[in-house]
Formats: sequence, C-alpha cells, structure tokens
Amino acid sequence: MAHRVSNFRKHYSDRQSNLRVLVDMDGVLCDFELYLLESYKQKYPNEPCIELQDREGFWVKDQYEKLKEGLGANCVNVHNCKGFFKNLPEIPGSIEAVKELSQMENVDVFLCTSPLNYYKYCMQEKYAWVEKHLGKNWLEKIIITKDKTVVNGHVLIDDKPNITGAMLQPSWEHIVFTSCHNTGTNLHGKRRLDNWTDGTWRDLIEEFKKRVG
Repeated sequence: MAHRVSNFRKHYSDRQSNLRVLVDMDGVLCDFELYLLESYKQKYPNEPCIELQDREGFWVKDQYEKLKEGLGANCVNVHNCKGFFKNLPEIPGSIEAVKELSQMENVDVFLCTSPLNYYKYCMQEKYAWVEKHLGKNWLEKIIITKDKTVVNGHVLIDDKPNITGAMLQPSWEHIVFTSCHNTGTNLHGKRRLDNWTDGTWRDLIEEFKKRVG
C-alpha cells in the first residue's frame, strides 16, 4: 500500500500546473437513469413509471413519490439492490472520451462520485464498475465523497445542476452534463456538455488548458 501511495505522489507532485478534470460517474459515465427505469419496470411491472423524456428534477424518488405515494420508496429499493451500480451501462462514448482525456498532455483526470447513504453495495460496486470498464489503473483515480465542493480541481463535469457543500466557492468550474432530468433546468449561466460523442468536449478541455497554462 505504501509503495502505491509513493508512486501516486511521485506521479502527481511535479504536475501542479496540469489541468485537473473531475468527472462524475452516475449520469456522466454510466447511465443511472436508463438502468433505473428498466430495473424499476422489471421489479414493479404493475406500477406507473416515469419515462426518461418526462423526468424532471435530480432526485428521481421525489418525482415518483409525487406521481403516487410509495413509489419513491420503490425507486430506492431498486437502486439499493445488489448489483445495481455494478451493472450500469456506459453512456455512449464516455469510456473512449475519458481514456483519451487522460492521455492528453498536461491533463489529470479523476473520477469524483458520491455514494448513497445506504452504502452496502454502492461503494464497492463503483470500484468494480471502474475496473471493468476502465481498468485497474483507474482505481487510483477514484474520489468518493459526499461533498464535492471540497475537492480540488479546475473543472467538474457533473449532471447535478446545483452542487453545494462546505465550500461556497469551489476551486472548479461546474460543467453540467446533459441528462434527461436536467434538460429543462435553469442553469443560471452554467455551461453544458451535451454528450461525449460529438467531440465538443475536446474544445472545452483545450479552452481550460489555456486558462491553466
């Protein structure tokens, strides 16, 4: 363990001028919303559901509870099940994009993700997902925290429109990754990244690299 920490520090200690990009997992790399809907339909086939085009608001359980009392708890039961986070599908182009991003000169990439309060499966399955889709070397790039405002970086790519915490002015600029739940959300001037497939993320990163350099 000490050897791994030493290598990690050696790798990053002389790279303070690098652009540090923080990338969320659920809703940015892995399709939480799609898999939740599919799993919900399988588990509760006779209950009403909310299709992706009708999703509003970050907290899916709140919208389901408004639809019918008790459905919010059903949503929680779905994503708390063993295997849910491990089996999340990739968002198109996400894996190829972050791998390419990590190979860019003067760029450091970290995966910055928040766990559920019910963490029996969530945390270990996030690690398993990363190892399966990105490889073991990415395990050292995972940052798991309930408060992303205290994490040091230049850019945070995250689908949650409003991220709050202990730091009123985080070091990073929040780029909102477009998801079904935030398409109609007022971002109050924040910029969007709509997808990983059209290449616009490269222009975004190059712009930030010029700022840091």
